[in-house]
Amino acid sequence: MTLLVKILKAVRVQKRSQPAIHFTSKYEGIMERTLIQSLIAVLISSLIAIKAYRRKSLDLSGAISGFVVMSLHIAVGYRFGALILVFFFTSSKLTKVGEEKKRRVDADFKEGGQRNWVQVLSNSCIATVLVLIIWRLTEWEEQCLDSKKSVLITALIGGVIGHYACCNGDTWSSELGVLSDAQPRLITTFKPVRKGTNGGVTKTGFLAAAAAGSVIGLTFVVFGFLTAKCTYDTALKQLLVIPLSTLAGLFGSTIDSLLGATLQFSGFCTVRNKVVGKPGPTVKKISGLNFLDNNAVNAVSILLTTILTSIACVYIF
Repeated sequence: MTLLVKILKAVRVQKRSQPAIHFTSKYEGIMERTLIQSLIAVLISSLIAIKAYRRKSLDLSGAISGFVVMSLHIAVGYRFGALILVFFFTSSKLTKVGEEKKRRVDADFKEGGQRNWVQVLSNSCIATVLVLIIWRLTEWEEQCLDSKKSVLITALIGGVIGHYACCNGDTWSSELGVLSDAQPRLITTFKPVRKGTNGGVTKTGFLAAAAAGSVIGLTFVVFGFLTAKCTYDTALKQLLVIPLSTLAGLFGSTIDSLLGATLQFSGFCTVRNKVVGKPGPTVKKISGLNFLDNNAVNAVSILLTTILTSIACVYIF
């Protein structure tokens, strides 16, 4: 009888200790995965930042800020890392296409399209904040867009998608649109304007923006299939991200052009024989007010696209 009592007590003690053991092993697993993913993030980001600095895609301040931003994205989730890397690599490549033609048009032309910390953060700050909030809520667990499971997380992930769809769309439309042989037209009046005028648009630019957005959506879907776990129906529904991000890229580029045509100054300098972004004694105004610079225009268009895409994801998914 005494032996039976001892056995029962031992079983009870074992049952009580099992959840603690399970919790400890799960916690250790998360910590191990976190450490590995963080190390991978630092390694990849440092290599890219150094290479971008050497190739003059980024100056020193841009390389440092880019390293921090990329590391955070990759450390939180490989999907988010993929989005920022696709945006960075495609934008950097397109910036170098037709450099001689762009040199003749762009008053602020820099070899290699060299960007500083202000430009890096204006194109990544909002997404970085969203990614950090997602990390706090999910603790490194990759999740699909699913409002039934979490409206907040779906909204936040949708915001990140919209953010990079807008950034990519604006960059592709600018870099490829200026190379088009078509005469750009001011988006507010549709009157022909000189190449390099803020708010000047072409069909090539619009198509490039849509294509850029679709690339962001495709990247998210592909990496989501590889990293996020969800039901078959939910996983299949993620394909809707592609048309949504396509529209986000087009919308972001359009908003950027509208702001550029109205709140950003454009004028023709008779001395430099180029379109410039600031008034002066030798500058004849073309359009816009001297209220926002290019970085501010980018930030506002990104914010609006991020918010609208976030809301759309909540209703769609």
